[in-house]
Formats: sequence, structure tokens, C-alpha cells
Amino acid sequence: MQGILHLISKIHQKGNKFIIEQLKKKNIEGLVPSHGDILVVLYKNKMTMNEIAKKIRRTKPTVTVLVDKLEKSGYIKREASDKDNRCINIVLTKKGEDFKPIFEEISDSINNELFANLNEFEKDILEKLLKKIK
Repeated sequence: MQGILHLISKIHQKGNKFIIEQLKKKNIEGLVPSHGDILVVLYKNKMTMNEIAKKIRRTKPTVTVLVDKLEKSGYIKREASDKDNRCINIVLTKKGEDFKPIFEEISDSINNELFANLNEFEKDILEKLLKKIK
């Protein structure tokens, strides 16, 4: 029996490859799978770097690198907070907002691929077990 971390790693690798292929098919440049974590939280609300780091469970330096790349590609921007000028919010640009339907389409596609051979009961059990492991 293979170790669970090995299996999860292989699934992760295949998922990333799938995402990269989908982005390429749609002529999307400047994005990589690791940007998805940041985009998904920003689709819900603007956030500070610290809030993003906590939400996606990454270090602040890692988030800074990812945010810098997203900003350079035009998907997000930094904005002073309305409440405190010392605080910087990360917000989506129009390009970032316009990418949301494509993001959701790719997410749906990858979920369909992942769960293609599972029935609803198996999907539910898998999700519960993975959450428990996490």
C-alpha cells in the first residue's frame, strides 16, 4: 500500500498540471496554480497581506512573492485602507474580476476530473476524511 502523503502529492501534481494546461488553452499568462489560493480569498473580500497569509496558511514572505507577481500581471493592486492609511489592502483589479468566470470554470473542470469515478457517497466520505486528516 502506498503512503497517503505520496498519493496526495501525486494528485496535487496532476492537479497543477491540469490547471496549467487549462490556463494555456485559454491563453492566460502570468498565473500559476499557487495564485489560485489568493484569488479565491480575494473573490470573497479585500484583505491585508497578513489576513491572506493566515487564510491560505502560507508565510507572509511567500504571500508577498505571490501578490507581487499577481500585481505585476495586473490581477490585483494594493490600496490604502479607508480606516487606516498605514494599512494596505490587496484588492482585485478589473482584470482580476474578469478572470473569475474562467477561474470557476477551471475549478469545476478539475473537480469533475477528480471525482469522475466516485459516486456522491464516496465524494462525501472522501471530503470528510481529508478534512479529518487536515
